[in-house]
Parts: sequence; C-alpha cells; structure tokens
Amino acid sequence: MKKENFSAPLDLKNVKITDNFWFREMELVRKEVIPYQWDALNDRIPDAAPSYCMHNFRVAGKMMKEKRDSGASYVPPAYSYRGFNAVPPNPREPDDEHFYGFVFQDTDFSKWIEAVAYSLTWHKDEKLMQIADEAIDVVCAAQHDSGYLDTYYIINGMDKAFTELKDHHELYCLGHLVEGAVAYYQATGKDKLLKAACRFADYVDSIFGTQDGKKKGYPGHEIAEMALVRLYEVTGEKKYLDLSRYFILERGKQPYYFDTEEFDFGGVPKQKNNDPNRYVYYQAHKPVYEQDEAVGHAVRAGYLYCGMADVARLTQDEKLYDSCVRLWNSIVKEKLYITGGMGGTKEGEAFSFPYDLPNDEAYSETCAAISLAFFARRMLEIEPKSEYGDVMELALYNTVLAGMALDGKSFFYVNPLSVFPEACHKDQRKWHVKSIRQKWFGCACCPPNIARIVTSIANYAYTQNDNTLFTHLYIGGEIKSVIDKQQVICTLSSDMPWNGNVSMKISCQDDFSYTFAFRIPKWTCKKTIKINIPQGISQKEENGYLYFQGKWKNTDEITLSFEMPVRMVKANDKVREDVNKVAFTRGPVTYCLEQADNGENLHLVYVQQSDLYDKENGGILQDKVKVLEDDTLGHRLNKLVIPGKRQKNADSQQNLYEDFVPQEVCNVDLVFVPYYAWNNRGEGEMDVFVAIK
Repeated sequence: MKKENFSAPLDLKNVKITDNFWFREMELVRKEVIPYQWDALNDRIPDAAPSYCMHNFRVAGKMMKEKRDSGASYVPPAYSYRGFNAVPPNPREPDDEHFYGFVFQDTDFSKWIEAVAYSLTWHKDEKLMQIADEAIDVVCAAQHDSGYLDTYYIINGMDKAFTELKDHHELYCLGHLVEGAVAYYQATGKDKLLKAACRFADYVDSIFGTQDGKKKGYPGHEIAEMALVRLYEVTGEKKYLDLSRYFILERGKQPYYFDTEEFDFGGVPKQKNNDPNRYVYYQAHKPVYEQDEAVGHAVRAGYLYCGMADVARLTQDEKLYDSCVRLWNSIVKEKLYITGGMGGTKEGEAFSFPYDLPNDEAYSETCAAISLAFFARRMLEIEPKSEYGDVMELALYNTVLAGMALDGKSFFYVNPLSVFPEACHKDQRKWHVKSIRQKWFGCACCPPNIARIVTSIANYAYTQNDNTLFTHLYIGGEIKSVIDKQQVICTLSSDMPWNGNVSMKISCQDDFSYTFAFRIPKWTCKKTIKINIPQGISQKEENGYLYFQGKWKNTDEITLSFEMPVRMVKANDKVREDVNKVAFTRGPVTYCLEQADNGENLHLVYVQQSDLYDKENGGILQDKVKVLEDDTLGHRLNKLVIPGKRQKNADSQQNLYEDFVPQEVCNVDLVFVPYYAWNNRGEGEMDVFVAIK
C-alpha cells in the first residue's frame, strides 16, 4: 500500500446528483421506498410479512421505564429461548410483552434510518425528519442503562447476552446501529442516536478483547468491523478502531471461540464437533491472514472483507491488505456472476466451489451484491485500479437494482439468471427463487440495504485526496471541493448507462494546479477513446485510470467519449452451466431474455455464431444488432434486438424419448432487456445466457 494513493469519499453534502438514471432511483427511494419501509417496520402493510421491529423497541422501552421507576425492586426477566424467529399465534396481533421476529430484527430500523439520513442530505424534508426523530426516541428509550441495546435480550433476559455470538447477531445489531447513527449525525448534526451507539460500542469494548477477564469472541455475522471504523472516523476515538481490528484478527484462531459457547443454532446444547470446516460458513475456519478463498455466507464474507480493507488502510497492515487482494481475486476470478452477483448456492446463502455458478438455482442475494460494491469502494480507497470500479459498476447497475421493482414497491431477495416459473412453484430445490418480486420479507435485509446504497450513490462515484479527484462511476452531478484554498465546482455530465459520452466542467475563481482521474471502463476499447482536454494539460494512464494534470482555470472542460459496443460474452469453460452459451452486455448493463418479449419456452431459442461473430476483428458484428430506446416500462432504457433461431414444433414429440431427428427451426428477432428491469411486466420466463450454435 502507498499512502499517497489513498482517497476518501466526498461529504455527501458537497455532491448534488443530477444524473438522469440515478436521480430517478434516488427519488424512487425517497418518495416510495422509505415511506413504504416505515410502514413495514410498523406492520402496516397488508399481505406482507410483519417486521415487529418497532413493536420490539416499544416493548423494551416500556421495560426500561419500569426498571428506572422500580429502582432496586426491579426483577429483570430470566432468559427464555423463544426461537430464531418468534411469531405470535396471530401474526397480526402481537402482545405487548414479548419479542417477535428474527433475533436481528432491530436492524430493520438501523438500515431504514441510514437511508433516511442519506435522503435528508440531498433533500430537506421536515416531516420525514420529525418521523425519524420520534423513531430515534423510541429506540433510545429501549437502551439498557449499561449501554447494551439489543431488544431480543433486553426483552427475553439479559443474563444470556453475548453467550451465542455465533448465531444471535448482537454484534451485527451493533454494527447496523452504528452505521445508521453515524449517517444520521452527519446528515442532520443530531447526535442522540450517535450517543446511544457509542454507549453500546463502549459496553461491547468493555466485554471483548485480549485482556484478562474479557471474552475472546467475535461476531457471528460480520458488519461491526466496518461500522466501528466509521465510528472511529467520526468520533476520533481510537478504541473503536482497535476493537474492529481485534474482532478481525481474533476471528478463526484456535481453539475456536465458538466451540466454547453453550448452545448451537436453535438453542440446542452444543455437541463435540471435530469437522475442520465447521466454521467455514462464518469465515471463522482460519485466521484472516491465512484465508485465500471466499467461502461461506456471501453477505457475511463481503462485510468482513470491507472491515479488513478499512483496518488495513488505517493501520498500514500490509499482511491484512494482501489477504483482501487474495479474497477479491477469489471472488472476481472464480465466483462472480455476469450480473455482479455472488453466492452460488442456497445452502447457507453461500459461495460454492470455484466456477460453480448455476443460473436457475443461483442465490445471488441482493445484499451480497451490495456488500461487493462496499468492498470494491474500499479497495479503491486504497489503490485506484479500474478492476475495482468495473466490478462495483457491474454490481450496482445489475443485481443491486434488480432487487427492486421499477415502481419501488416490491423486491427480490434472490437474483437468479434463469427462471422457469413452474419450477419455482413446484421444485423444492428452487423454492428460494421467486418468479415475482415480494412486497416484503420477514428477514428484510435486502430492501433497506438497497435504499441505503442508492441514496448514498455519490459515495461510490467519486473519491478524493489532496492531489486528485477520482471519478469511478460516470454519474452526473455537481461536486464542490476546496482545492488550493478556494471552492472549486466540478460539474460532471453523463448519460450512462445508455451512451459513453462524458464531460466535466470546472468553475473556479483563480487558476489552480490539480489532477483529475477517470476510470477507463472494461467494456470499452482503449484505442477508440476520444479525449478533449485544455491546452497545457498533461495526460497519462495508470492502472486503468486516465490522469489529467496541470493548471486549471474557470470554464475548463474535459470531454471523454467511450465506445459502447454490444458485447457477446462467454463464461470460462470451467463454468459448466454456461458451456456453449453466451450473454449480451452493453456498457455496464447485462441483458436478458423475457417471456413478455419472446414468448414461452425460452430454452428453445439460440443464436447462430456464423450470423453474429466478426471473424476479422473479433467480437460481435455491430450492424447485426439493433439498440432501441424504449420507455414502455415508464422508465427510459435500451433494448437489444439480436437475430436468433427458435426450434419449431416443441409440442409435437409424443414420447419422453425418441430417436434423434434434426429439428426444424425458424428465424426470430430476440429482444433483450436490461437485467435490472426484468419482471416488471408480470410473471414469466427469463434467461441471461442463451445457447450459441
């Protein structure tokens, strides 16, 4: 690591997103998703799984009031295990004394308040702020006088707090509370929730560590690691960074801490287990310095790697950074979907073995793609390399956005690359795959996660250090920055992801010397990039970024034009699912076939190599492909029309097996839509990969 390469996201207050594509998504979250999620947190959405989140905070708040009022006569409840997901006999009528929902249900609030904070940063809304402040009052009233704040144990009995770290998510709840509290403080200047988060973190710090008498445990579900770094950065309290580093480096050491816990998942007394892979799911099978393959629960892994990258940067830990690089390579070279998703198996919502990337049984959780974008951004903060920006862009424009309907009112948890609705309904192996988006989930991690990353998208588009402003994503906006003791305004214009024309205009009072860096996207050809820069500005390329350095003056402008060809992409031959298949991409967008455009039985269509492949130049013959602008979904997008074939008479075969005879085919125009936009026209088949012959 070279410290001079480090950069940091800009303060969201200094970036105004004007981008046609992303501003629409941000407004959708602000107007539709955030109010909808607040209703969900309060169990006010008919036909959707109740959250019980705010119910639990109110119950815990009532208990804490009783504790304060009763003083020494208060008798706290003795712990009673009520299940990993407690549901009342009538789900719509919870009593006012018990905890309901998943053990991590508190985090529904934390992710919601984080999205609220980001939204308030760029759109002042007094009514929303009042709702948020009142919600914060409810949450803070539930805090134990020790600082502990997890309603599952406050309500069910704190005598067993921190005894089931492996599965009971207390430190995960801490992490999300910190993330939300920091964001709300930075957006509004109000510190009530931040103080509550600090008290909880202080209590955790008093319990865990290497000192005598402290527990040697660490989170079962990671996120506290990256959150504590944010708490350190906003407060300056080094103990939070130290606690994060402790959690990271203690993980996976032998003897395993999780072996010492009394209970296993489901409240079952722990049995002796000598399986060396028993904690792979938790990324706790070996110390992080020794890990070289991304394994286990994909979201947990992504969050851990974020914390590792943060701590490596802040502590200059080269060995930890090397681990991050190895794990990054494991993901992107062996375990990444062409949609930017990760997690190939429903078993443990986890990474599978290298190159095992099933399409119709993919898990590819929305949260996993979000965690990958988080990880990529942190790697960019350490070193500006285009591969990190490429993967971040791929995840954001595809799997992350596919997790939310175009109207913001329904969501995917799982993001397959092939869907046959009948199989989703009748094949138990594919029950995790939904053929239509859902209104809400009892385990509702994905919808609020989408909201918080979309509303903070500027944090992923740009980073800066003393010498350079980096543009990682071509998202239009106005960037304010103090450079050479004056305010400089940089206005970036872009029409991504539909064309590759980009410009940045500079507004300043006095001339100044500085560097502006722009990522060269993987999907374009370096040789065809058109560049126009002011006279006297130098240019160089390094690690996939174009650097423009020199003395800038008012009205100077940089213009870039990236060719955006349609690409016909094949997977590595080790990916058995995709042999003799191709997918089509253009710019950062991956495309898919839908039944709505192409009829049923999508497995019977294919493309002909001889019709599409450019033998002289490689790639696809661009004149064979039509790129059509379309707004029939109420959202401007591009469709691809590609010549293909369809097998005829699919229903003519009478027997299950017959002697082979050549099949009759007909020519068809195959219509591909952006993957993120699929399933906005009702239930139907979908395929990303199509056969090629």
